[in-house]
Amino acid sequence: MDTKMYSADKTSQLFDKWAKIGRAEEMEKGHGTTVNKFLDKLIFNKPFRFLDIGCGNGWVIRKISQLPNCKKAIGIDKSHVMIKKAKEKKISKKESYFTTNLESWRYTGKFDVIFSMEALYYSVPMEPALTKVYKLLRPQGVFYCGTDFYKDNTLTTRWIKDMAVPMDLRSEKEWRKMFKDIGFNTRTKHVLDPKNKSKWKREFGTLFVIGKK
Repeated sequence: MDTKMYSADKTSQLFDKWAKIGRAEEMEKGHGTTVNKFLDKLIFNKPFRFLDIGCGNGWVIRKISQLPNCKKAIGIDKSHVMIKKAKEKKISKKESYFTTNLESWRYTGKFDVIFSMEALYYSVPMEPALTKVYKLLRPQGVFYCGTDFYKDNTLTTRWIKDMAVPMDLRSEKEWRKMFKDIGFNTRTKHVLDPKNKSKWKREFGTLFVIGKK
């Protein structure tokens, strides 16, 4: 969806602001340890099409686009400033970026792999967005959804108050149930960052909810 067609909301305005003051790069660094640890263990042994929901400055897309079997890597984000940064950092013809929210994105193609880190819970409630993810996946496709914001990780629950934007807070058990109710074959995985100065990153880490269609 073209930027002119997308009406900004409170969340996208916040991330526009963050992108302008360098928070995109801070988020890349902050999430990088657990996300790279998780992605580096995945096996991409067949040609695949990849979507990153809430792609920020495109760092995951750039990483994935370098894999030999990647045929197309698309990043979407509500923030037009984040997407502008992603386009400026583009290193491969495989990459494409769009300013849009997931629910209203008019895309008719299908993906083998969909990824999202710290983005899905900004859709309140999450069910419509997750249903859209399910529809965008090919049969046997997989959605890898990472979040640091979940009830079990009590030190991050205050983010609702700190950020002052709509956020859908759920427990790991509730995340699993939501995925299963949509139709996914679901499992979860915690990826820790043992050397991080933040206690919650060391003890709870990033929760990855993995749904296979």
